[in-house]
Amino acid sequence: MAAMAFAIAPLRAQTPDEKIQEKVQVCSGCHGEAGKPVDKTIPNIWGQQAGYLYIQLRDFKRGDRKSEIMQPIASAFEKDDMMAIAEYFSQKPWPDLGQPRAPKDVAQRARAADGSVGCTGCHLDHFQGDSTVPRLAGQSRDYLAKAMANFRSRARGNNPGMSDLMIATSTEDLAALAEYLAGL
Repeated sequence: MAAMAFAIAPLRAQTPDEKIQEKVQVCSGCHGEAGKPVDKTIPNIWGQQAGYLYIQLRDFKRGDRKSEIMQPIASAFEKDDMMAIAEYFSQKPWPDLGQPRAPKDVAQRARAADGSVGCTGCHLDHFQGDSTVPRLAGQSRDYLAKAMANFRSRARGNNPGMSDLMIATSTEDLAALAEYLAGL
C-alpha cells in the first residue's frame, strides 16, 4: 500500500505556489539566486515594479522587446503566468549590489541631465518607479548604461518615448546618469 501511495504522489496536482516556484527557478540562472545578477548587464528584477515586470515579459513574448534568451522563455508563459511571476519578484527585497555612490561632479552632471530630460517625471523623485515604470535607483550601472544605449540606438524598441529622450541626451550625460542611479 505504501508503494502505491509513493507511485501516486508525483501525480498530485501542484499548488499555485509550487507552480510559480517552478516557473521562477529558471530566472535565477541569469538574474541571480539572491537577486544579484551573475552578469552586470542583466537587470536586477528582485523588488522591481510588478507592472513593469509584466510588461517586459509580455513584450518579450510578443517580440516587441528582443532577446535571444528571454523571448523563448517568455513565449512559454500565459498572461496569468507572467502576472504571477511579476508579482512574485516584486515582493522580493531589493538587493544591495554594493555599488559606490557617484562622485560629486558626476552626481551634479546627472542631476542637471535629469533636469533637462525629466527622468523623475516618470521614475519619481527617488527613482523608485511606480506600477509600470521601473525602479532605477540601485540598478546595475552596466545594465543602466546598456539599456540607455539600446534605447538611444533604437535596438530596444518597446518604448519609443524613451528612445527619443535618450537620443536627445548626450552620451556623457547618459554615462553620468547611469553611474549616479546605480549608486543610489
